[in-house]
Amino acid sequence: MSASLFSAETLSAQAGSARLRAQLDSLSNSHRGVVGYHIRNLETGETLTRRADETFPTASLIKVPVLVALFDLAEQGQLSLDDPVVLTNLDKVGGAGELQYLRTPLTLRLWDVAWLMTTLSDNTATNLILDRIKIRRVWQKMEALGLPHTKVHSGSMTRIASVAPDSSAKYGLGVTTPGEMAQLFALLAEGKAVSPKADSTMLEILRHNGDDTKLLRFNYGVRAAHKTGDVDAARTDCGVLWLPARVVACVMTKENADTRYWAESEGNAVIAHIGRAIREAWGAAPR
Repeated sequence: MSASLFSAETLSAQAGSARLRAQLDSLSNSHRGVVGYHIRNLETGETLTRRADETFPTASLIKVPVLVALFDLAEQGQLSLDDPVVLTNLDKVGGAGELQYLRTPLTLRLWDVAWLMTTLSDNTATNLILDRIKIRRVWQKMEALGLPHTKVHSGSMTRIASVAPDSSAKYGLGVTTPGEMAQLFALLAEGKAVSPKADSTMLEILRHNGDDTKLLRFNYGVRAAHKTGDVDAARTDCGVLWLPARVVACVMTKENADTRYWAESEGNAVIAHIGRAIREAWGAAPR
């Protein structure tokens, strides 16, 4: 490749990223709330950020660190994903998920519980896993990965038992930054969160996330491994998009004026439009 051609391609890519940044900031500025994002093209290294080091409520997005901590313990042989888990009526909590409606006692495997936590954001499943691995173990794993601000505070719907009451009162179930959560997904994409095999398995589970109201709303047919979160004034969605270049996108909102729980809420909409802008700038048209 000639120097002039290389220079032209570089300038074109830089111009494209500048246009994307302007578009993302326009969307963020017009949102009635606070938007933070960290978006990274893993193939080119191009990175766009806004409030990437600022802490945000995770809502159910914190279940990804829980999943990583679980797989890390399995990798070390401290537990098996085939270990039985017995669901009782005392374990059931409300909100997202299906386990709360099933008849008990019911015996599942840790694998089944992890699948439900990740794909359906099942709150009861989350608590069953945290009971097994312990909240502090999630903290330790995130700190070992260089993600010190990423914390789960309590089980789902059980804030009264929070291990960090002050932070829990401010952020709810968990806290992180757009930059740290994007880094966690980048590590998963690179096989460096737990191990190449474990990370590949977790990404495959995350590909079956049932919520397409945010990053994937206008990206039907785009392959993605992601996790969403919804709680009152916060909406989140982070993951890996294959466009076909691998792009890690983490978009978080807080202090949203629109707190309605429906697909058209403003928090969902701003993330959806950001997802479309990323695909239009760095990817192919959706199928």
